[in-house]
Amino acid sequence: MEKTYNLNELATMTGFTTRTLRTYLNQDLLRGEKVDGVWQFSAEEVDRFFREPFVKEGQRIKRNAVVFDFLADTAKTANRACVILDLPVSDEEGEAVSAFFCEKMMHATDARFIYGRDRGVSRVILTGPEDQVSEILRDYYKG
Repeated sequence: MEKTYNLNELATMTGFTTRTLRTYLNQDLLRGEKVDGVWQFSAEEVDRFFREPFVKEGQRIKRNAVVFDFLADTAKTANRACVILDLPVSDEEGEAVSAFFCEKMMHATDARFIYGRDRGVSRVILTGPEDQVSEILRDYYKG
């Protein structure tokens, strides 16, 4: 069965709010289907959505903001990490990467994840408490 993404997972991956994504749905810029009252998006639709120029630019801004916010926060009271992974993988492997990190974020308490795919490269930005980020990365590289 093909992986599908719900609205919250798509928001986690893109950095866009669910409200923004609902606006895109209303404007037919994002296409999905409701299954039992929950929006579902196929991997192909997510990939098409990521290729839209306005989405690419919005994601670039969000990714930069995550890194900038991490660097600008000089009042940290605990160890925190910011990791950027550029993974040259196939579309299928990119789907597995995004699915893995979406699943991990469902259980993370203070970590943040942004995903993007461009020209055969999946980019993952992961920030949060050092122990959570390290554990997520260990799990990723174990799998």
